[in-house]
Amino acid sequence: MSIHGEIKRVTTHTLQWMKQHDEKISMLTAYDFSMARIFDDAGIDVILVGDSASNVMAGHETTLPITLEHMIYHAQSVVRAITRCLVVVDLPFGSYQGNSKEALNTAIRIMKEAGAHAIKLEGGEEVVESIRRIISAGVPVMGHLGLTPQSIYQFGTYAVRAKEEEEAETLMHNARILQEAGCFALVLEKIPASLGKKVAKELKIPVIGIGAGMHVDGQVLVMHDMLGITKDFSPRFLRRYLNLYDDIKSATGRYIADIKSKDFPNEQEQY
Repeated sequence: MSIHGEIKRVTTHTLQWMKQHDEKISMLTAYDFSMARIFDDAGIDVILVGDSASNVMAGHETTLPITLEHMIYHAQSVVRAITRCLVVVDLPFGSYQGNSKEALNTAIRIMKEAGAHAIKLEGGEEVVESIRRIISAGVPVMGHLGLTPQSIYQFGTYAVRAKEEEEAETLMHNARILQEAGCFALVLEKIPASLGKKVAKELKIPVIGIGAGMHVDGQVLVMHDMLGITKDFSPRFLRRYLNLYDDIKSATGRYIADIKSKDFPNEQEQY
């Protein structure tokens, strides 16, 4: 039995059902109305309004510069487009670390002003107080462990995380803590597949991977990577389903040529 074609609105409970019935969860990032509408119409289970907007929408090198106002703007655009999927929004860097009251205020602003369904934040034990406070206010929280891009200057590299036993044990410990704190799901980024399998098997909550192997409960990719809009990012875990960079470049070239040659607009394309 598959719930995919039957559910009219995906909720956190839907994702829990999917894990229990071994139905994989599909998740993509989106940042604007038009793309979110296409993804929702295609039947995506979860849209993540990711702080990756800092990279793919604004051109920053890292996710750190994006502001809460930017995240709310992108989330508002996505929420207006969807009728079925669950919309999760990243809390931006600096809006929750070290201050649980500020974390709660950030989460409430995203839920109220954007109409989001849940929030996501990075980290384990060090942010658990913020997670508990947000959940106690009735806001669902998705965790994120492994490679945590907001901590890139601490790590100094985008290399695979938790390859060594000590770091793997720490990740496992943090995964348990996040589940106990009440997170409804967990993202694991760029870790060994064997560890992803172990976490997904032990946890009762859904585990969604990006570079965490095939044995987790679902997969997420950044929209621009999956559609081939980006060209300079090719990690092992990325499968490109289109090559839109070259297709759009070619179409734009034809448009320019038609204008220069006075072919566009023609007699039928004017009033």
